[in-house]
Amino acid sequence: MTSKLREEICKIGQSLYARGYTAGSSGNISVRLPDGGWLMTPTNIAMGDLDPAELALIDAQGRFVSGPKPTKESFLHLAMYRHRADAGAVVHLHSTHAVAVSMLEETDPDAVIPPLTAYAVMKLGQVKLVPYFPPGDPALGDAVAAVAGQHHAVLLANHGPVVAGKDLRAAQYASEELEETAKLLSILGDRRYRALTPDAILDLQHRFPS
Repeated sequence: MTSKLREEICKIGQSLYARGYTAGSSGNISVRLPDGGWLMTPTNIAMGDLDPAELALIDAQGRFVSGPKPTKESFLHLAMYRHRADAGAVVHLHSTHAVAVSMLEETDPDAVIPPLTAYAVMKLGQVKLVPYFPPGDPALGDAVAAVAGQHHAVLLANHGPVVAGKDLRAAQYASEELEETAKLLSILGDRRYRALTPDAILDLQHRFPS
């Protein structure tokens, strides 16, 4: 099973990279293992260059076990896992449009992504904006931990999204939905738009409970 997960992490990472959801050595992926540990992408490597044999193995206590050094943003992943028993995978991107939305003064910090489409509601729920902290600052992990129990998708100010899912595909698809909805916002610009009504949102939540 672990070998299959390794291959899937790399396949998804390469796909995200090829389609422009992340650039350079930015972005990282992790998956929870049956024994409570995690596989994580390594630090300072492009997701387009991931190798199944070269992923970091972390034990259930968060200690590095083997492989290359894990992403320096591993604490973001662990913060999500420790507050979400349902999280089987986490994807963190520096995707362009999502980062742009995180920088807008008018962005609502309690609902960064408005309910523009049914899939944004179904896959993301309410996305919380996490205040800016320098990369690698442990306080950033604390800030994510403070909201992870209520939000499986968060957006780090001036940085990028961190999204948990029940499995790797769910985390991938939700991350892509966040970026595509942010792209819609940039296309709409200052023009007035019709978001989904509260009744429509409640109906979706009833039809597709998370």
